[in-house]
Amino acid sequence: MPKKTLAARAGHWSARHRKTAIIGWLAFVVIAFVLGGAIGTNSIKDEDQGNGASRTADRQIAAADFPKESDEQVLIQAKGDARASGPAFTAAVKDVTQRLERTKWVTKVESPLAKGNEGQFSKDGRSALVSFSITGDTDVAQKRVDTSEAAIGAAQAAHPDLRIEQFGDASAGKALDKALSKDFQRAETLSLPITLLILIVAFGALVAAGVPLILGLTAVMATLGLVGPISQIFPMDSSISSVILLIGLAVGVDYSMFYVRRKMEERDAGRSNEAALEFAAATSGRAVLVSGVTVMIAMAGMFLAGNATFTSFAVGTILVVAVAMLGSVTFLPAVLSKLGDRIEKARVPFIGRMRHRNHGESRVWGWVLDRVLARPVISVVAAAAILIALAVPALNMHTINPGVAGLPRDLAVMKTYDRIQAAFPGGPLPATVVVKASDVTTPEVQSAIKRMTDEAIATGQMSGPVTTRVAPNRTVEIVNIPMQGNGTDTKSDTALATLRDSVIPSTIDRVGGTQTNVTGMTAGSKDFNDTIKAHLPLVFAFVLGLAFILLLVTFRSLIVPLKAIVLNLLSVGAAYGVLTWIFQDGHLENVLGFQSVGGITSWLPLFLFVILFGLSMDYHVFIISRIREAVDGGMKTEDAVAHGIKSTAGVVTSAAVVMVAVFSIFATLSMIEFKQMGVGLAVAILIDATLVRAVLLPAAMKLLGERNWYLPKRLGWLPKLTHEGPVPEPVHA
Repeated sequence: MPKKTLAARAGHWSARHRKTAIIGWLAFVVIAFVLGGAIGTNSIKDEDQGNGASRTADRQIAAADFPKESDEQVLIQAKGDARASGPAFTAAVKDVTQRLERTKWVTKVESPLAKGNEGQFSKDGRSALVSFSITGDTDVAQKRVDTSEAAIGAAQAAHPDLRIEQFGDASAGKALDKALSKDFQRAETLSLPITLLILIVAFGALVAAGVPLILGLTAVMATLGLVGPISQIFPMDSSISSVILLIGLAVGVDYSMFYVRRKMEERDAGRSNEAALEFAAATSGRAVLVSGVTVMIAMAGMFLAGNATFTSFAVGTILVVAVAMLGSVTFLPAVLSKLGDRIEKARVPFIGRMRHRNHGESRVWGWVLDRVLARPVISVVAAAAILIALAVPALNMHTINPGVAGLPRDLAVMKTYDRIQAAFPGGPLPATVVVKASDVTTPEVQSAIKRMTDEAIATGQMSGPVTTRVAPNRTVEIVNIPMQGNGTDTKSDTALATLRDSVIPSTIDRVGGTQTNVTGMTAGSKDFNDTIKAHLPLVFAFVLGLAFILLLVTFRSLIVPLKAIVLNLLSVGAAYGVLTWIFQDGHLENVLGFQSVGGITSWLPLFLFVILFGLSMDYHVFIISRIREAVDGGMKTEDAVAHGIKSTAGVVTSAAVVMVAVFSIFATLSMIEFKQMGVGLAVAILIDATLVRAVLLPAAMKLLGERNWYLPKRLGWLPKLTHEGPVPEPVHA
């Protein structure tokens, strides 16, 4: 008998020491989770999240030790044809100002009625802004903002003929955090019962359906715990827990489904429980290890994105895949050994009988596959044409930072923002110019800052009111200049370019000893976009190159990895195209409940590529491993393709349905970025598991025949990984 692989040895040991394996795994999960909770997760600092000059500016602000506070504004607006010059309006402004001055934690109240604040009245004469600050850092300010909101609510009640509303960093942050938290809670709550329901249909038994879910959830729990200590080295993005849940549940369920289904198939074929489990460990267990390493390679591509958020995503996703792999080859075989035939307890009558009658094969996919293999040329041409047609819109993909435009418009705070933006264009999201010098209060520097603001406003692309803040140590001054546009559109980008490339070089940069950088929504968006576009080719080359090498060694074939890469790129391209057609071109707005922002959120293409490439390789490795196993057993390639895909189509489809369902939940969230992510992931997995794996892959393999396993002689030195043969019945002591 050939030497056992690592997966086979791990499965054998776990089955023989199942108590140790099960208790050890559960102890590992609990200890990791408790340890992580005790240490806590170190989040990425705000000033480290960006790229380029805007990140430099953010770090300069953070290092300057400005007082911790959040800026807020109150919009006072006349209704109908009324004007801001009337006595009632003036009385309301004074009332709002006085109420704020008496409110706890409120400082720096600036009335539009004060001398020099004329810019706080709108050009149309209907609106005015009262600005103020709330003391404390971001989290503290969001807790303290209730007092000012109560004061503004009382002012609104006292002046019902006017509109009096509050918007700012703390008030908007609190409202958005509450809305997003509600969204994610709904997504997480729905994902578990939906996954369980699909698994029940896939296995036809409640116990068998519960095992993959338990593995996925425990892998996620352990990873969330391990993230705590690791975050002390690699700070984590605030959304890392959602990303870990998304990926952990997907791969955990996938790996255990592959394993459990293979064990049940071998049991149906007449093997004893022990032999069936050994066979599953030697075959599906090995496929899990190869697939997991491939997925981790794909996730590692995010390390090269040049952004701290992507680095944290890389760490989190690699970790959860590694933990799921560990559980799949230790905890899972131990549980299956313990359960034996009780894995099919609480069988769903009709579904359970059908599964055994078909020996795990899908009749539907069997019917499709017979016709695909009968006409492979037509199948390849038709499937490739459909995928290319779906990918065509991606040629015009435009990446943007949706910014405020991508936030849910049904929130009261966003309606207030829209009204402020209409009355004071660019005011809520200005360009933030950071001037650093040994002393920014010197007449020379102050004169240059004045010339800079005058020239900026004179361009017509920027406007007042301009606000400034000087650091306590006088080394940094912040100058906020409102820009035309909504912060991320063409108008804003043009204004930013004018400010950076023309205004600043001709004014403040001429003063020796000064350093000037621009941050804010527009600058941060542009710098992030530029970085991602520059690093994207490097990420693609890294992921594709390492995946090619791994598959080359695993299957000892030059064609298998090349074909895998082409098929996965077709899946990703089709997903990009559908995403562009829907969200950039504005189709299905009413169905999905969104309004197009004219582009795809800038972080999504890279994120989708690594996630989709990794997950689709799950299916590819699993299917090809089954085909290769049949070929090594003496079956012709054509027959092996039919056997391998028919025997795996059911479990691949079930695994894909789980992921499509979970990802589709994200398409129901209110933020357009998460809608795009949910739709992109769901569409790509659906395309990959159906059109690619069930049509294009078998047709291509049929046409290539024995050439599928072509390996040049000069690569004969590659290590030969053992493919398990039949596993004999174990001998009991």
